[in-house]
Amino acid sequence: MTDGTTMNDETRPARWDKVLRARRGWFDIDPGELWKYRDLIALFVWRDFVSNYKQTILGPLWYFIQPLLTTAVFTVIFGMVARLPTDGLPPFLFYLSGVIAWRYFSDCLNSTSNTFVGNSHLFGKVYFPRLTVPVSVVISNLVTFGIQLLLFMAVFMYYWLVHPQPALLLLPVLVVQMAALGLGFGIIISSMTIRYRDLTQLAGFGVQLWMYATPVVYPASSLPENWRWILVLNPMAPVIEAFRYAFLGTGTIDLQGWLISLATTLCVLFAGIVLFSKVERTFMDTV
Repeated sequence: MTDGTTMNDETRPARWDKVLRARRGWFDIDPGELWKYRDLIALFVWRDFVSNYKQTILGPLWYFIQPLLTTAVFTVIFGMVARLPTDGLPPFLFYLSGVIAWRYFSDCLNSTSNTFVGNSHLFGKVYFPRLTVPVSVVISNLVTFGIQLLLFMAVFMYYWLVHPQPALLLLPVLVVQMAALGLGFGIIISSMTIRYRDLTQLAGFGVQLWMYATPVVYPASSLPENWRWILVLNPMAPVIEAFRYAFLGTGTIDLQGWLISLATTLCVLFAGIVLFSKVERTFMDTV
């Protein structure tokens, strides 16, 4: 029975689009939620892309100037002065191939390592999946990598004496691996810098040292045979070597070493997501 009254819009129970609950699980991440917030990710990507060179004179030209200047310095110091071997390749082409690959990884790591501290003003005001911020950074850096890859291809076409290899088909896999490794290490550092701000400085310094432990300015073949096992401990070493081999046909692709590198990447990314998920619940109390 009814009392003859009907429910209007004001008395009808509200139907919520989103219900927020406390996260209890140690891996309480919903990948589908990132897809639902894809418009927000696109907005963050555009923000990063525009803000990088806002109010600069040269603007987007810096995407080309930075790798060119770095490569020119490496060519002079390591190619002409130190005379490090380049596996018979033109030094400028050899160094540029390593520079643009390493820059994508290091930019992902450095940018995501400041996620919580750098975006606390947003996180404290409105809800959205916190993982959208580091994911957007990886995507925006991918745009930069794509632009710089065009520069590399122009230099590559100039040196017509080298030819791509069938391993070039692995390029998407290598790019995804660099992004995942940079994201994993970045969000681990970001989660720890909430309590230990010194890690921000250590991250930037550590990435610079890491580059010299990676075959960016020298080929892996130049290392003594009894020291090459150290490259197995460096997950970026097989990636740089494979990237260079795919385009230039020189370098070494050790399948076992690359699989170890891939497994390390997956472990780092998994550990980063777990730690990120745990810290995001309470980080506003300590930031």
